[in-house]
Amino acid sequence: MPTNELAGNETTAAKAATGIAWTGGADGAHTGTSVSLRSLTRAFGATRALDEMSLDIAPGELVALLGPSGCGKTTALRIVAGFEFADSGEVLIDGRDVSAVPASKRDMGMVFQSYSLFPNMNALDNVAFGLRMRKVGGMDRRKRAAELLDMVGLAPQAGQYPHQLSGGQQQRVALARALAIEPRVLLLDEPLSALDAKVRLQLREQIRTLQQRLGTTTLFVTHDQEEALSMADRVGVMRAGRLEQVADPAELYSRPATAFVAEFVGTMNRLPAELGAQPINGASSVTVLGTTVPAQPGGPDSGPVDALIRPENLTVKAAAGGNGIVTNRTFLGAVTRVAVRLSGDTEVSVDVASTLALEMAPGTAVEVGLPATPVLVAPRAS
Repeated sequence: MPTNELAGNETTAAKAATGIAWTGGADGAHTGTSVSLRSLTRAFGATRALDEMSLDIAPGELVALLGPSGCGKTTALRIVAGFEFADSGEVLIDGRDVSAVPASKRDMGMVFQSYSLFPNMNALDNVAFGLRMRKVGGMDRRKRAAELLDMVGLAPQAGQYPHQLSGGQQQRVALARALAIEPRVLLLDEPLSALDAKVRLQLREQIRTLQQRLGTTTLFVTHDQEEALSMADRVGVMRAGRLEQVADPAELYSRPATAFVAEFVGTMNRLPAELGAQPINGASSVTVLGTTVPAQPGGPDSGPVDALIRPENLTVKAAAGGNGIVTNRTFLGAVTRVAVRLSGDTEVSVDVASTLALEMAPGTAVEVGLPATPVLVAPRAS
């Protein structure tokens, strides 16, 4: 997203991104900052980008906002940054309401998707820009900028200009610039989406390492679930301006709270199921693939339902007269994803060890089963 779309013009955005109005102690040190969003609402015409959104971020925590385009995650980030203002609700930084505070006075560093480097400055001067605007002496700011460039692995490129750097190198300069003034909060607006897959992997590991080392409270916006799950302490999945679930990556993946979260994060099978009459260990029961198992809390208690089950939570074996026929195999390394057509033309994916998948060529009759573990139940898809 171009910088002038995020703030009124490039200069304003660059100043905000580098946190020139940082107002911490003399040495720039801080011990971690809490961020709280309270019932944020923002409408653009008839469209509600945010709908009573609330979120608490602990000091030093990295939280990722994940969701499809138009879900409100970027609007939330821009409101935290001060580039947008909510119609109602509050943004609290360490308990202080900054909802009406301009972007340049929020003590935040921001890294954009589009890098936003000054083309007429070399890497060292780009990193030192925020320090210069804070009136830090020339020797001290160049030393600090050099330290940050070294931290992101770009010390040899200190004298190079943006056009002489690769996309990944430019983004690392942008990250170093945002961190140079030791911001209370770091905001990352899809910073890796313009990079190729290998560079994205390297840079997301580097960002996470630096964030943990510095203990900077960070809000990261992305539409890439792999990025969110691999980098964040907690992930908030957004839909239509609301947070569907906020949880650590393992819980989000293994215990999704809603059908939307289950199907947005990772791969999920939908299998026709029947709600059981008898509870199991106090929980509702559901029968799927001929097996009755506990239903996770929060699902419907009547009507036609589907069970939502991940490929690795199903079993499959070659069996004459089984309940399905293999239609395809996708080799994924140690695991192969086997596509099976069940009776009633239901298609499912099952992950099995690649050595076992050798006996499951397309056309093979197989038996797909389900271990006796709780499953998420949702209203049956029409």
